Amino acid sequence: MRLDDFDPNINVEDQGRGGGSGGGGGGLLFGLLPLIGSRFGCGGIVVVLIVMALFGGLGNIGGMLGGGSSPSAPSGQITQGGAGRGGEQGSGTDAQSICTLNPERRAACNAFSSAQKTWAAIFAKNGEQFQAPKLSFFDENGRSGCGAAQAAMGPFYCPTDNGIFLDTSFFDELANRFGARGDFAQDYVIAHEFGHHIQNLVGTSSQVSRAQQRAGSSEGNALSVRLELQADCFAGVWAAANRDRLEPGDIEEGMTAAQAIGDDTLQKQAQGRVVPDSFTHGTSAQRQTWLRRGLDSGDPKVCDTFSGAI
Repeated sequence: MRLDDFDPNINVEDQGRGGGSGGGGGGLLFGLLPLIGSRFGCGGIVVVLIVMALFGGLGNIGGMLGGGSSPSAPSGQITQGGAGRGGEQGSGTDAQSICTLNPERRAACNAFSSAQKTWAAIFAKNGEQFQAPKLSFFDENGRSGCGAAQAAMGPFYCPTDNGIFLDTSFFDELANRFGARGDFAQDYVIAHEFGHHIQNLVGTSSQVSRAQQRAGSSEGNALSVRLELQADCFAGVWAAANRDRLEPGDIEEGMTAAQAIGDDTLQKQAQGRVVPDSFTHGTSAQRQTWLRRGLDSGDPKVCDTFSGAI
């Protein structure tokens, strides 16, 4: 996908290495998969999820595969569009420096900038107020308002910070561990997390979080699935708005990524069986379907995953 015209007028944070400590959870949990057989379908992890739901953790953090963490004060240096330590305002040069540190960061900033422009235009067209999120890079460990950020968690969105948190080593995991290669697969990751920001802005995330606290584990998981599939659909809406930038093979890359991170696919890989009641993000087929639905229509209204069957 041609997204090489990065706009430095975005809110970017570079936490560097080892910025986080303390409790936290959620995200992709890559590093824990071999240790606990993955959270999906694992009885012990289901118990953990139930506990987090009871205490309001489940649904407070949105990622490609997981969620839930305890609060912690954010740290780091914010640039361009936000105040850093001591309240100083960042400059475009700082954002440019952070985003061009390596090709992976450049790609993430390109997709983030594109998503920000796209959704700002959609909100303006509908007469709604748009609030831009921030993109926070960390290396191995960092912090968010939702708790510790760790590379093993994968990328996630924290509504407390209105921020997307990313260790770009995840892109290597996506390509090498899950076989989802290509620039559009990476763009899909950013667009999905941006979709969680849209849900936060319109109040969907808080509604789901409250409903999960009242529901049992199975019902709470089902609500999480609908939330995540909507974020996939929103990712498709973004891609549709930038269709003129798509290149041959891009859509296939996105579909491959969606297939690779479906709950059923991950469960089969981790434990050799599928437990639908433990799904939190949807099957591979569902994730592909909703990504495609957003892409084909370009209309956020078709992304109502909370009405009817999914």
